[in-house]
Amino acid sequence: MTPHLRPAERDDYDRIIGVVDDWWGRPISVILPRLFLDHFHRTSLVAEDGDGLAGFLIGLHSPSMPDAAYIHFVGVAPRARRGGLARRLYQRFFGLAAAEGRTKVKAITSPQNQRSIAFHTAMGFTVTGPVADYDGPATDRVVFERELTLP
Repeated sequence: MTPHLRPAERDDYDRIIGVVDDWWGRPISVILPRLFLDHFHRTSLVAEDGDGLAGFLIGLHSPSMPDAAYIHFVGVAPRARRGGLARRLYQRFFGLAAAEGRTKVKAITSPQNQRSIAFHTAMGFTVTGPVADYDGPATDRVVFERELTLP
């Protein structure tokens, strides 16, 4: 069954936070506090299939950079991987951002996350870095940016 995409709701937080550590195979939930769905559920997405939560994208339209949108966190259930769901989530977010006049989307990842770097490259993002100390001392990040075409 192809997962159905819908806008996220505040109440989705408990479902999402309940699976992220399992989906990643390590503790990762600390970088996804509730505030993201409390304040940015309108610009975030949830994917559901017959088995429940299949994926999600937590994104926002920057209040400080009116031309930018930012993807903070994306997850796809192990059972739903390799089927294009992450691509669909990104493309839907691109459409939401462009509809609001945003002309670029940004994201970051750790330099060790080679799958993320490859995915973002395949999605048309430019890759910068690793940028030393991006998130504080000894916390390097790879920075992604993709230009959007407005409708």
